[in-house]
Amino acid sequence: MEGMPEESPQRPAEAEQRLDPAIAARLKRDAHGLVAAVAQQWDTGEVLMVGWMDEEALRRTLTSGRATYWSRSRQAYWRKGDTSGHVQLVREVRLDCDGDALLVKVHQVGAACHTGDRTCFDADVLSAVVGVA
Repeated sequence: MEGMPEESPQRPAEAEQRLDPAIAARLKRDAHGLVAAVAQQWDTGEVLMVGWMDEEALRRTLTSGRATYWSRSRQAYWRKGDTSGHVQLVREVRLDCDGDALLVKVHQVGAACHTGDRTCFDADVLSAVVGVA
């Protein structure tokens, strides 16, 4: 299936390196085998970015202390900060109640966005009616 990360040359050679089956069973993936992953600054709650993870990216994130995503444009695993130096040090990972989204609480070093902005949500605030309680 197009966009599936399972044939990536970056996949680890060791067959025993797999995501815990109990966690894998709870994931609800999209048609490409991916789950949305929201990166959040662990101490302030600031939403930094949204990326995508498959089972291998989640396993790497849970076992390495660094956030790893699946790049849909490059069709490869991408450990945040390996080229930019703007690393995401994992503090906690949560799976939402439906199993279709992850919350990755991180300590962000430098900019989270590829544009150089602190977050991917800094540049474009949309006009909206503010609700009143």
